[in-house]
Amino acid sequence: MIRRLIFALSIAMAAIIATGCAAVALTAAGIGGGVAASHQMGGRAYRTFTAPIPKVRAAVMVALKKMAIKPEGTEKIELGERITARAGDRTIEIELEALTENTTRIRAVVSREGGVVVDAATAVEIINQTEIAFGRS
Repeated sequence: MIRRLIFALSIAMAAIIATGCAAVALTAAGIGGGVAASHQMGGRAYRTFTAPIPKVRAAVMVALKKMAIKPEGTEKIELGERITARAGDRTIEIELEALTENTTRIRAVVSREGGVVVDAATAVEIINQTEIAFGRS
């Protein structure tokens, strides 16, 4: 009986430790694997580039082209611009915000039709591909 209790407690502790370590492991894997999105929360991926908006916009367009995602439009927003696109049943919104004349923050949000379910993996990949394209330009 005591062995079963110790075994059950061991499994519970391993599960608790593993869930805490998963975030650390994913972060470490991301850093080691070159994940460009410096922050991801609630399905939104963020990254800041040391470059003006026009250079970051050009890299975003290269990334979208590589991913076979056709931009639908752009619009001015308070400190920059918003690029919209579609891929299958997903709506893509990419905001470029000028923090300074040489610093641009990119935010990507990908949601399924209706906007209820977000697709963080695709948002992160758009930023990853933008970083790769930025490195080429």
